Amino acid sequence: MKTWSETAEIQPLASRIITKSINKERISHAYLLQGERGTGKEAIAILLAKTLFCTNASDVEPCQECNACRRIDSGNHPDVHWIEPDGQSIRKEQIEHLQKEFYYSGLETDQKVYVVKGADTLTTNASNRILKFLEEPSRKTTAILLTENSSSIIPTIRSRCQTIDLKPLNPQAFQQQLIDHGVFRSTAVLLSTLTSNLDEAISWSEDEWFAQARKLMIQLVETFSTHRNDAFLFIHQQWMPHFKERSQQEQGLDLLLLAFKDILYYHIGKEDDMTVFAKDDSKIDNLVMFFSQEKLLDILNKLLDAKRKLKQNVHPTLVMEQLTIQIQG
Repeated sequence: MKTWSETAEIQPLASRIITKSINKERISHAYLLQGERGTGKEAIAILLAKTLFCTNASDVEPCQECNACRRIDSGNHPDVHWIEPDGQSIRKEQIEHLQKEFYYSGLETDQKVYVVKGADTLTTNASNRILKFLEEPSRKTTAILLTENSSSIIPTIRSRCQTIDLKPLNPQAFQQQLIDHGVFRSTAVLLSTLTSNLDEAISWSEDEWFAQARKLMIQLVETFSTHRNDAFLFIHQQWMPHFKERSQQEQGLDLLLLAFKDILYYHIGKEDDMTVFAKDDSKIDNLVMFFSQEKLLDILNKLLDAKRKLKQNVHPTLVMEQLTIQIQG
């Protein structure tokens, strides 16, 4: 989404609200953009920043070519600041550094923009510190908070922002976009359940790591049904060495969720909704014979619980060991 006209096609409500504010010169001092991963939160934040700084804008549309637009694209504009989680959270020290910037005028203009990614990861101390800016806004300062889960943001912050909900993207349209970019249909269906970000999905489709992750996911599910006693060994020797980073571990659990959901869908006659296995795949017949519907529902709940534990910083090896025991039980 490089322009407001493109944004209007994908996120019409967000585009209408923000461009109306721009036209009336009533930009909010703080926006809270809430939406699932890949719905365009960062793209809208970048587009709004460009609109505010562009020197050759046409109506609300930034030119994309001026020095300001190019530096915002590259992340090097001195008056556009990005705050991201440091590990699992945004810490008080990061906001303290940001607060120091509040007291100075912009380096090139009087305008300043602050984008807070993963605003739901603000620690309590960091949340309380950023409130000072939100309670005493400067006319020329705009904060843009991005989150997948606004309910995790303290009410005092939410009440001081203009909240804009981004709608989920149409999965069929997204799949067609991927196919148009040369991605196999079966892979496009799987990727559309994992992300709504086109660039990310295309990157994954070309990534050997993701191809191996998909292969390991199927191998682990089959191990649970054919060689149950080897599952623990598989986790330590193959799964954990491949899924090293926290984001990779979460993606591994997402893949397992999709695989076990497919087996359940086959059980109840929803074969057209499967994403990992093909309807005519012999593997799915064997897995359906082994896993009952009751067992599959229990496994899906255990996988969701494992995802929550990862979010709570439980050691990933321990999470997978417990999950393996639960699935074997």
